[in-house]
Amino acid sequence: MPNGVTPDDIALGGLRFVRDKLGDWMAEIGRATTMMLEATQASLERLPAMRLVVQQMAAVGVGSLSLVVVVSLFTGAVAAVQAAYQFTAVVPLKYLSGVVLRSVVIELGPVLTALVIGGRVGASIAAELGTMKVTEQIDALRAMGISPLRYLVAPRVIAAIIMLPMLTIYADAIAILGSYVVAVASIGVSTPTFLQGLREFFHMRDLLSGLFKSIFFGNIIAIMGCYFGFQTEGGAEGVGKATTAAVVSSCVLILVLDYILATVLFRVVFL
Repeated sequence: MPNGVTPDDIALGGLRFVRDKLGDWMAEIGRATTMMLEATQASLERLPAMRLVVQQMAAVGVGSLSLVVVVSLFTGAVAAVQAAYQFTAVVPLKYLSGVVLRSVVIELGPVLTALVIGGRVGASIAAELGTMKVTEQIDALRAMGISPLRYLVAPRVIAAIIMLPMLTIYADAIAILGSYVVAVASIGVSTPTFLQGLREFFHMRDLLSGLFKSIFFGNIIAIMGCYFGFQTEGGAEGVGKATTAAVVSSCVLILVLDYILATVLFRVVFL
C-alpha cells in the first residue's frame, strides 16, 4: 500500500477514531447530566416563576399540536394498512384494531411524538439559548445575580416533562382515529368490529408505559436543547451547529432510552 500504510494501521486508526468519538459523546452526556442536576438543585432552592413555565408549556405543547396531528394521523393510517396486508390469509381482520392500538400506545405514539417534538422544540431551544449565549445575554443574567439555570433551563425542562405525556395522549387518539378511518373506508372492517377489538386489547399498563417513557423523552429534549444552547460559540455559525447537535443528540438518546425503558418495563415490571 502507498506510504507503507498497512491494513492493520487502517484498522487501528479506525478504532482510535471510534474510541475518541465515543469518548466525546459520553463526555457530552456527562456534562448534560450535570446541567440537569444543577438545574434541579436550583429549582428546589427557589422554584422558577410559574409565568415562565406556562410560556414554555404553550411553546412546547400548543405550538406543536398541528404537527402532531399530521404525523399521528398518517402513522395510524399506515399502521392499519400494513397490519391488514400482513394479516391477509393469516389472521382475521377483527384483530386489526387491537394490534394497531397496542402498537400505537406502546411504541409509535410516544416515540414518534418525541422525535417530532425533539426536532421542533429541541432546535428552537438550542437556537434561542445559543443566540442569547453569543450575544452575552446569559452572562448579563449572571452579572445581575440571576441564575440562568433557574431562569432559562428549569422552566423549559418542567414544561417539556409536563407536555410530552399530554401530547402523547393526543397523538395516540389521533393515530387510532386515522387507523379507524382507513380500516372502515378502504379495508372493509366494520365499525362494531373495530371498536370490539379496541375494547378487547386495551390494557391500562400499555398506555401507562407509553406515558412513562414520554416523561423521560421530554426531559431529554429540553436538556439537550439547553445544553447545546449554553455551549454555543462562534456567532451565527455556532448557533446553527448547536441546533443541529441538539436535534441529533436528542433523537439518538430517545431511541437508545426507548430500548432501555422497554426492556425494564416489559421484561421486569410487567413480566
